[in-house]
Amino acid sequence: MKSNLIEYQQLSDDDLKKQTTLFKQRIHSGETLEDLLPEAYAVMIEANKRILGLELYDVQILGAIVLFYGSVAEMKTGEGKTLTATLSMYLRGLQGTGNFLITTNEYLAGRDAEEVGKVYRWLGLSVAVGVKKYEFDKEIDKKVVYSSDIVYTTHSVLGFDYLLDNLSVEKEKQYISKFNFVIIDELDSILLDMAQTPLIISGAPKVQSNLHIITDVFIKSLAFDIDYEISEDKKSVWFLEEGIRKAQDYFGITEILGESFKELYRHLVLSLKANYIFKNKRDYV
Repeated sequence: MKSNLIEYQQLSDDDLKKQTTLFKQRIHSGETLEDLLPEAYAVMIEANKRILGLELYDVQILGAIVLFYGSVAEMKTGEGKTLTATLSMYLRGLQGTGNFLITTNEYLAGRDAEEVGKVYRWLGLSVAVGVKKYEFDKEIDKKVVYSSDIVYTTHSVLGFDYLLDNLSVEKEKQYISKFNFVIIDELDSILLDMAQTPLIISGAPKVQSNLHIITDVFIKSLAFDIDYEISEDKKSVWFLEEGIRKAQDYFGITEILGESFKELYRHLVLSLKANYIFKNKRDYV
């Protein structure tokens, strides 16, 4: 790779930019990404230096090779993960759309894309941010985002967009064309911690809406440790015997756990969770 780097350092800006087109032609002719890796990495290293004024260290280049082959690269804070990822993203981006860098929050996605996006564009690849930086920002054009070579986004936004794509009945409202390659920042957090929170898209209501209101009023009247109990990890809640008795008295029925009242009981359980377990902006939006 060192000889490749020296070769590309001697090229003019225009000639360095042309390498992206040449690489795409070589892929079309049958060369593999593995064949191109030393040269493509050398081009991106030189482009980072010219556009950002940042030169990659050997450990960052090694990390980029590890990422390309789908393995986990552990890098400490401050060791330049953002720059490391550019090498693999550029090489995979030569294949076209479907390449994602997934971060844990909107700020990181926007920041990383802004920092290195100018380098991708300088070399002729398209890059987009799939999330809004602020709530009052204009809506994201998903068609533009998912038609880009490289997309910086978050796990939840990509997850919801994937679900919506699969729920859409119109082809023109399906935006994600393919999944080619992904780099996940903070892998342990996204695939372990955050994976415990389900992504839920609700369908049309099948019951009367006033049940939500009346069950909410009833649940708010209950007492902890008398009518209901919460698990130590704060993830589960359930009725105690006294709570069931009060529910039957409140609604004027018997056998609330029977088949006849399953929808009412379901609403009561949902309301119990909504009031005492789930938090807005944390468990749902």
